[in-house]
Amino acid sequence: MKYVCTVCQWVYDPAVGDPDAGIEPGVEFADLPDDWVCPECGVGKDLFEPLT
Repeated sequence: MKYVCTVCQWVYDPAVGDPDAGIEPGVEFADLPDDWVCPECGVGKDLFEPLT
């Protein structure tokens, strides 16, 4: 499932991961480290919601 940042609308796609942060493809949003932040605006995981 993809998750979208409620601040800047950046979408985390587990099929892509976040290569700039060392997150490999295949890592689900729930499995991201607690200190992971949005690569666009820097907010934490708590400001993401499932993309519908």
